[in-house]
Amino acid sequence: MEDIRATLNTVARLQRERTALVGRATVRRGRVSVAVNADNVLVDLKFGRDVEDLDYPELARAVIEAAHAATAEVGRKSKELMQPLQDQRARLPKLSDLVPGMPNLRDQLPVPEPPPSTRPASGDRSAGAGEEFDGAEMMERRGPREPGVTDSGW
Repeated sequence: MEDIRATLNTVARLQRERTALVGRATVRRGRVSVAVNADNVLVDLKFGRDVEDLDYPELARAVIEAAHAATAEVGRKSKELMQPLQDQRARLPKLSDLVPGMPNLRDQLPVPEPPPSTRPASGDRSAGAGEEFDGAEMMERRGPREPGVTDSGW
């Protein structure tokens, strides 16, 4: 029971510490910098000097590259942070050790596949294109000089 209490205390401490984790990355000679939190959510994006030298596709690739590097960093930090918990878990007896004939359920858990880190296929991006919705009204396309909902005169 003492080991279990120690493990629960470690879990509570690690949860608090995890919320403070931040991964940072800078790419393209300091032109693009990002920060992600422990949940890999982009929390900061900065453009440095000479960012205007990048065209839009290069800028988009730079943001993605920096985000990938920052998430890798926060993942590494998270793994390091959780290592004491993994060590404590390894010392605890398994249910199969306590109950004769019980299979080791941990070995039977499926290993999740990592999500893709590439751009969605072009077919996926237009999901929903051409769908019809109840109560939707089709709008006429406005000419380039006609004000619309995005007009700054609002």
